[in-house]
Amino acid sequence: MAEDKKLDTKLVTGGRRAEWRGKLVSPPVDRGSTILFDDVAELRAAGPGLGKYYYGLHGWPTQWALAEALTELEPGAAGTALAETGLAAVTAALTAVLETGDELLMVDSVYGPTRRFCDVVLKRFGISTRYYDPLTSSEGLKAMLGGKTRAIFLESPGSQTFEVQDVPGICAMARRRGIVTLLDNTWATPLLFPAIANGVDISIQALSKYVGGHSDLLLGSITANSEWYERVQRATWDFGHAAAADDAWLSARGLRTLAVRLKRHEESTLKVACWLAEQQKVARLLHPAFESCPGHEFWKRDFKGSAGLFSFALDGGDPAARDRFIDKLELFGIGYSWGGFESLATPAEPTRTASNPDWGGPLVRLQIGLEDPDDLIADLSTALEVYP
Repeated sequence: MAEDKKLDTKLVTGGRRAEWRGKLVSPPVDRGSTILFDDVAELRAAGPGLGKYYYGLHGWPTQWALAEALTELEPGAAGTALAETGLAAVTAALTAVLETGDELLMVDSVYGPTRRFCDVVLKRFGISTRYYDPLTSSEGLKAMLGGKTRAIFLESPGSQTFEVQDVPGICAMARRRGIVTLLDNTWATPLLFPAIANGVDISIQALSKYVGGHSDLLLGSITANSEWYERVQRATWDFGHAAAADDAWLSARGLRTLAVRLKRHEESTLKVACWLAEQQKVARLLHPAFESCPGHEFWKRDFKGSAGLFSFALDGGDPAARDRFIDKLELFGIGYSWGGFESLATPAEPTRTASNPDWGGPLVRLQIGLEDPDDLIADLSTALEVYP
C-alpha cells in the first residue's frame, strides 16, 4: 500500500504504525537501554531488527518509526539505519563497504569532515582514497577504476561549490563493474532526488538539516538497497551508533512538514538568487538551478526542484572584504549547518586536491530560511553597497 501513496502522503503517514503509537497521532518519545523479557528462553530467542525489542542500541518505536518513514520515501530501498550525526552516517556507511587494501574514489567537492575521515582514518586502516573532479563523466570514472577500487562516493551538489554530478550515469557504470556507490543526498533529500531509484546503492542524509528543519538536533541516516542494507545496519551497531530518542522524535516530527518547507525554501531562494545574479558586485552564481552552475544540465534532467543552499562569488575584493560583507548582514546568522528556518551566511572556502578553480572572487555560501525574501534581499543590498 505504501508504494501506491503520493510522496506528500508518505511524509504524513510513514512509520506511524498503530502498534507503535497506540491511540496517539505519533509514536511517543521512548527512552531506555534495557529491554525486559518474560523468561530466559524469550531473551535467547530475541534478536535486533526493525520492530524487534532487544536492547536500547537497536532502537524501539521512536527510532523505528523514523527509519521506516525514511525508507518509504526512497523507492527501491530495503531499509534505513540511523546514526548520531550526518558525519557518523557517512563514516559508518564507508566502513560497511570498505576493507583494508581497498581503494575509494571520492568526489573532490566533498564535505570537509568527510575528506578528513578519508585522509586520516581510512588511511590508518590501510584504505586508500583517490579524488576525482565532480564533473568527471561516467566514462572518465570508468578509466580511473583499478583492481582495488571498491566504492565510489558522490556528493551532488557539492557542499561548497554546488557542482551537480551525473549520478545515474556514474551509478550505472559502477554497477556493471561491481563497484558500490554511496551518495551524500542531504542537499536534495529524497523529495528532490530519489537516490536509490536513480541507481545509488547507499543514500546518506544529515537529518540535522532539512529533515529536522529547526537547527535543534543532530542525527544522520543511511538508506540502502537490498544488497547493502543488512551490512550497513550491522556496521552501525558494531560501531555502537544509536539515535537518541529525542533527536529521532524531533526528526520524525520535522519529516511531516518537510515538503511544505522545502517548497518555501525553494521559492525564496530562487527569488534571492535571481536578484543576486543581476548585481554588478556579484561575479558568479553557484546554484544548481542556474546555467552558471557546473553540472546544471544534470540538475535539470534529474532533480524535481532545488533547495535553499547555494554560493555566489563576489566581484573583486579579497577574503577579508568578503568576511566584512558577511559581518554587515543583520538577518543572516553566521554559523555552520543549514536547513533550518533561519537564514545563514558563511565564507565558502573549498579545499581541493585535484584542482582549485577561479570562481571569479571570494565565495559566500547562503542558506535561505523562511523569512520574507524581500527582507533578505534588502539586507544583502545594504551589505553590497559598502563592498569591498
